[in-house]
Order: sequence, then C-alpha cells, then structure tokens
Amino acid sequence: MKSVVFDTNVLLDIFVFNDFRAIHLKKALLNQQMNALASPKTLEEFADVISRPLFCLEPDIQEQIMAQWRSAAKILDDETLLRAPWLCQDPDDQVFLNLAFTVNPSLLISKDSAVLKLASRAAKDDVLITADYNAFTA
Repeated sequence: MKSVVFDTNVLLDIFVFNDFRAIHLKKALLNQQMNALASPKTLEEFADVISRPLFCLEPDIQEQIMAQWRSAAKILDDETLLRAPWLCQDPDDQVFLNLAFTVNPSLLISKDSAVLKLASRAAKDDVLITADYNAFTA
C-alpha cells in the first residue's frame, strides 16, 4: 500500500471544512484504509493553523480534530526523515516533501503551488505530488 502524506491545506479540507471533495479521504483515514503519515513538525503546523482565530474553533474542537488525525496517521520522528533532493521555496513545506521522500513510493496531496511545482522532479523518485483528491482510492 502506498503511503500518503497530506499537506496542511488538505487536512483543513478533511477535518475543518469537511469539503465534499475530501469526504472519501476522511472516511478512508478514520477507517484505517490508508497508510497516512505525519511527523511531530507536521502535527505542530496543523495544530497552529487550526488554532488561528480565522477558523473560530473552540479549544475542545481543535483537540478533537488533532486526536482524530493523530489516531489515523502513523507518526514518524522528524530526525529520521531523509532530506528530499528537491527543495521547496517555503521552508515550512519541506517537511512534507521529506516525509514523502523517506517512505517512497508515496503520494503527497497538496494544494500548495510551491509544492506542486516539484511534482515532475519528485516523480523520478517515486513520489507522486498532486492536488487531485481522487489520486488515492481505498
């Protein structure tokens, strides 16, 4: 089974916005039908983002979201991640690339244009970077 890495913007669609395009991903995650991966740094970023006033999420809701994500994902230690040979302009996004590269073959689902620009280079290393929520099917 190919490992799946979700960028923070996709996790927002799955857990905060309940975007209809991501419902099948949430279902597969919660039913443990995919090998979803995270790291402490990616967890910290997601927790930081959902705590912002923009999302108007009460602390208990934020914790429920984080608990769902933590229970659905396999957490890899940041220090064990290999450095991807393709570097992102946004250093905060590099951890997602490193995570996907470490476990290749893998799928990295992102809506971030800086990450998506690396798709053709990453494909040579058996990492599929895409914005297509249907790239994973359970």
